[in-house]
Amino acid sequence: MDAQSEKVLAQLIRSTRIATLGTLRDEAPQVSMAAYLPTGDFSAFYIFVSRLAQHTVDMQKDHRVSLFICETDDNRADPQTLARVSIRGTAEPIQNGEPGYTRLKESYLDRFPESEQLFNMADFNFWKITPKGGRYVAGFAKAYNITAETLIKVSKR
Repeated sequence: MDAQSEKVLAQLIRSTRIATLGTLRDEAPQVSMAAYLPTGDFSAFYIFVSRLAQHTVDMQKDHRVSLFICETDDNRADPQTLARVSIRGTAEPIQNGEPGYTRLKESYLDRFPESEQLFNMADFNFWKITPKGGRYVAGFAKAYNITAETLIKVSKR
């Protein structure tokens, strides 16, 4: 991957706040929207979701998930040129009181200040998504397979 494509990927992950979360429901793909928080080195992504949501029930049954992050549609003639990344990984719940929870909550509130009210609801919890691999499309004829190591490398851009 060229340096410019790495920069675009790093910017995409940092600046986009919403991802499509893919889970498995009844052995079929299911997608939903999720606000996410990446770690500084892109080694993990955190979502804060209700245990009552279908995607949370799905993650409890099968920890395999994917995140799809896409550049915002700017009404260009060819939307297929929008940068986008699909990240496959595994999800695990993070309980209130675990080491690092307070710092994670503060970082999440910095990114999503209006979500503070959700922390008063007992059914909301953090989930950590650890990347395993994926596919990054930087634009026309610029597609790359990525690994967890690729994401860590790109985070330095």
